[in-house]
Amino acid sequence: MTADRPRPVLERLRTIDWNDDSAAYEHANSRALLMREYLRRAARWAQAYGAEESWPFFDITEHVAPEVRMPPDVAAELEGMLTGLAPSSLKKTCRGAVRWAVLQSAGGESPPGLPGDPYEPLLLMYERGGGYFVEEFIDLNGAMLRLGSVESNLSARPFLALASATLDALDAEGQITYYAKIGDGYPRSSPRGIVRRRIDDDRTYDEAFTRNLRWEPTEYLRLYELGHNEIDHVEIAEVEAAAFVESTTKRLTGS
Repeated sequence: MTADRPRPVLERLRTIDWNDDSAAYEHANSRALLMREYLRRAARWAQAYGAEESWPFFDITEHVAPEVRMPPDVAAELEGMLTGLAPSSLKKTCRGAVRWAVLQSAGGESPPGLPGDPYEPLLLMYERGGGYFVEEFIDLNGAMLRLGSVESNLSARPFLALASATLDALDAEGQITYYAKIGDGYPRSSPRGIVRRRIDDDRTYDEAFTRNLRWEPTEYLRLYELGHNEIDHVEIAEVEAAAFVESTTKRLTGS
């Protein structure tokens, strides 16, 4: 093997508190986005390898390189960590993530056009509040998602801004609408700034993501509604807001 990649994945799984309800609620928004991104990536791999019937929670390596097996000591350690976890599909994804790391250690490379690490969004979601349950919806203990189909998830907008600071910036209570400030030289894809309106317990909070790399109160939307602000804006999706937060953070911190 070129590197012991399974060990870091095992350590990440070991540190997860699968029953941290408060973290699940605190990170409900980012967990929902991460689950959607996993479903999208898994759908891409399922389609590429004719594994649509196994989607969404499956061992991708079983279809990509079925000859790859976990070392016995890694498998034994993993099974000990998974004892008592539910549902069974959650345990299957944990095994899949470790086995994927074994494949990468063996020099496996993703075919062009496919997501490089299908399990990373799911691991990040687990680290931000534990697992899930599947009934009529996917219950993330703080957010509910429609599972959809392979086809519907293939057309989902990619969510690629996975830095911890970006995910934290998306987590807030209430109903949230994001807006991008646009104008000459500042298209929607590269706005001059973003703001959001949160409605929580019948109270409205308008906030801008500032150079301090946090959300701070703003009068922009109120002034615009009163006709006192000539800077225009357009409503954007969470994924677009996340991309702005991540690019701004990288630009201002150099990281």
